[in-house]
Amino acid sequence: MLDQVEALYREVILDHYKNSSHHGELPKAQIKAEGTNPLCGDEMIFYVQLQGDRIDKVRFQGKGCAISQAAASMLAGELEGKSLGQAQQLIQAMKAMMRGEALPAPVTLGELEALAGVRQFPVRVKCAALSWNVVEQGLQQQRGAHGHQ
Repeated sequence: MLDQVEALYREVILDHYKNSSHHGELPKAQIKAEGTNPLCGDEMIFYVQLQGDRIDKVRFQGKGCAISQAAASMLAGELEGKSLGQAQQLIQAMKAMMRGEALPAPVTLGELEALAGVRQFPVRVKCAALSWNVVEQGLQQQRGAHGHQ
């Protein structure tokens, strides 16, 4: 049974790596954040288009390993439609999952749960974490620019 679950997770990660519907640029995005993983050279840019306090569209551009690119694709999909507060909760839940901690209620990760297996390979956690660290940085910059805490 565990082998079937791991195979499914690998399939989800490879599918997002090869066929992301969130890859690209958003020229009118209110949030643009970028980052790199200096250990392996992965690069990531996230574009977030807002509609009020809600995330309307998310796109990313990047280069790097399958895990970093798949994590970005999955995160982009999960963020769309969420409030900025919910996005921050999702990022905190991802960090908890990578530390092996219980997820804070009421957050669900959706397809992002496929990345749980990455924590078995500590050197690869930074590959998966790059996308949510970049998005978190962008959200913090947005809050700072608009005087929110």
